[in-house]
Amino acid sequence: MKFTKIFNIDNEKKLALVNTLMLALIAIVLYFTLPSVLNYPPNSIDNNFQIEIVGITYTTQFIIIISILLILLYITLRIVYSKLSLSKEKLSNPEYIRNLRKKSFNYPYMMLLLEMFIPSIIVAVLLFAFNTETELVIRITTVVFSFTAVFAIFSYMLSKKFFSNRLSATANLANNEITGVRLPLYNKLLIQILPLFLYSFVLILLISMSLMTKEKGELLYHFYRQELLSRFNEETVYDITEVESILNSIEFKSEGDHVVIISASDGEILYSPETLNDFFIKYTLNFYNETEGYTYEYYGQNREGAVIKINTNMGECYVGIRYFVFGNNFIIPFVLIAFLLILINCLFILFIGKDLSNDINSVINGMKHISNSDDVIYANNLPITSNDEIGDLTASFNEIQKLTKTYVDQLHNSQETLMESERLASLGQLIGGIAHNLKTPIMSISGALEGLKNLIKEYEDSIDDPEVNSQDHHDIANDMSEWVSKIKDYTEYMSDIITAVKGQAVTLSETASVHFTIDELVKRVNILMKHELKNALTYLNISMKTDEHTVINGDINSLVQVINNMISNAIQAYNGETNKNIELIIESKNNNIYISVKDYASGMPKNVQEKLFKEMITTKGKNGTGLGLYMSYSTIKAHFNGDIVFESEEGKGTTFTIILPL
Repeated sequence: MKFTKIFNIDNEKKLALVNTLMLALIAIVLYFTLPSVLNYPPNSIDNNFQIEIVGITYTTQFIIIISILLILLYITLRIVYSKLSLSKEKLSNPEYIRNLRKKSFNYPYMMLLLEMFIPSIIVAVLLFAFNTETELVIRITTVVFSFTAVFAIFSYMLSKKFFSNRLSATANLANNEITGVRLPLYNKLLIQILPLFLYSFVLILLISMSLMTKEKGELLYHFYRQELLSRFNEETVYDITEVESILNSIEFKSEGDHVVIISASDGEILYSPETLNDFFIKYTLNFYNETEGYTYEYYGQNREGAVIKINTNMGECYVGIRYFVFGNNFIIPFVLIAFLLILINCLFILFIGKDLSNDINSVINGMKHISNSDDVIYANNLPITSNDEIGDLTASFNEIQKLTKTYVDQLHNSQETLMESERLASLGQLIGGIAHNLKTPIMSISGALEGLKNLIKEYEDSIDDPEVNSQDHHDIANDMSEWVSKIKDYTEYMSDIITAVKGQAVTLSETASVHFTIDELVKRVNILMKHELKNALTYLNISMKTDEHTVINGDINSLVQVINNMISNAIQAYNGETNKNIELIIESKNNNIYISVKDYASGMPKNVQEKLFKEMITTKGKNGTGLGLYMSYSTIKAHFNGDIVFESEEGKGTTFTIILPL
C-alpha cells in the first residue's frame, strides 16, 4: 500500500510547511493592517522616535514575534504529524493503530482550538516582555486572535485531509471502529464556524472603533485647535499665568479633557492637571510641524491632543488641550452588542446543528434497527420531513430498506436451498459407505440362511432315522438357534443403519424436538462415518468422560450431521495422510455437554480463523462451499441453544467443541 501521495498533501513535512507558510502570509497581511486598525500615530513607527520611546521598532518586534510563532508552529506540526506516520513496521502493532485512529479523530479539533488561542497568548507574553502598555497589549492580542482564528480554520481544512487519509488507511486494520472523544454534530459545527464569527465581529468592532476614533479625534482636534488659535496670537508674548487662565476658559467637550503647557525647548511640563507621558511630550516636540499640532498619547490609545506654539515669558511653549476620544462608556455598548450577536449566532448554530443531527440520527436509528433485527420490516419507513439533502437521504434510506428486505428474502431462500444442497451432498457421500455397511450383514444373513436351510434338510432326513436320538435333535435345534441369533443381530445392525440414513435424509423443515442419549448419538456417528474413516485409513478414538445414558434434548439427526461434518473436515485436514488419529471427546461440565472433535493436522491460517462462523469460508478451494461449518454453527445455535468454539494452531492441529446445555 502506498501511503504517501505527492499531490494529496499527505507528507508530514509538506503539510507542516504549507501550514507555516499560510501563517506567514496571514502575518504579512497583519503587519500592514495592524497600525491602521489600531490608529497608530503618524510618523511613530520604524524610526528613531519609536526606538527612543519603546526601545525597539515595530518591524523588529513583528519579525521577532512572528519568527518565534512560525518556528514553534512548524516544530509542533512536525512532531504531531510524525506521531501519525504510516510505516509498515508501526502498522503491524494493533495498539499503535488504535492510538493512531484515536488521535486522528481528536487532533483536528484540538489543533483548531490551540491554533486559535496559543498564538495570542504567546504574542501577549512577548509584548509584555517588550514593555508594551497593558491596554495596547489587549488591543494587539485581540487583533491577532481574530487573524489566528482565520488561520485555524484554514489549517483545519488543510489538515483534515491528512487525518482522514490516516483513518482511511487504517480502517480495515482496526475493523473501522470509531475511537476517541465523540463530538455531536452541533458541537463540531460550533467549533468550526465560531472562529469565523469571532473573527468577523472582532474585526468589525475594531475597524468601527478605529474609524469612529479617527473621526471623533479629528473633530475634537479641529474644534480645540480653532479655539486655541482664536484665543492666542503668535506675535504676543504671554505670561504663563495668563496662558493658564485663557486655556481654562475654553469649554471642554468631555470629562477628563484638560489643558497642557509644555516648554518647546526641552519638553518640560509647565502646567498640566494630569500626568503626561513621554510619548505625548516627545511626539509634540518632534512632529508639531508635520501634524500641525495634532498630537497623541500613545500607540492605539484613546487620548489625543491639539496644541499650538506661542511665546511666553518663559520662552516658546506648546499650549493645548489633551482630550479623550472616547472612554469606557463609549466602548462598552459595542462590546455588549458584539457579545450578544456572538451568543445569538452560537445558539443559531447549535439549533441548526441539532436539527441536522436529529435528522441524521433518525436515519442512523433506522439502520441500527435493520442491523439488530432478524427481519427487515418494510412498514417502518422513516418519514420525510425536509425537502433538502437530508430528505433525499431519508428517501434513499427507505429505498435501501425496501431493497434490503427483498434481498434478505432472496438470501433466506437461497440459504435454505444451499443448505439443503450441502446436506444432500453430504448424504451422497454416505451412500457408498452405507452400501458397504449393508453388504456385509446381507451376505452374512444369506450365509446364515444357507446354514439354516442345510440344518432344516438334515433335520427332515433324521425324522425316521432310528439312529438319530433326542440329543441329536437338541444339537440341530441349538445350531438353528445360533443362526437365528446371528440373523437377528445382523437385522438389528441393518435397522440401525437404515434409521441413521433415514434421519439424515429428512428435509430441513422436518426437525423434531425430541430427546436422545449420548450412547445413541455415538452409535449413529460410528455407523455413518465408518466407511469414510476406513477409506481414509484414519482412526476415530472415542473418549467418553460422562454417563453414556445422559439425555440431550433436541433433534439427534441435526447433531449427528454437525459432528459428522467436523469429523469429515478433520479427515480432509490430513490431506490424504494415512494412519492418523481423530479424537471424539464427550464430557460434561457446569451443566453442559462438551463434544470435541480434535485433529493433529496443520491447523487453520489466521485469516480463516478470523472469518470462521461469520461467513461462508472454505480452505478446500473449488471443492468446498464454506457451508459446512456455517450450517453447523447455525444449527447448534438455533436447534440446541448451544455454541461452537474452536482452537487452532498452525502446524499442530484444530479442535472444534460443541457446547450443549443440559
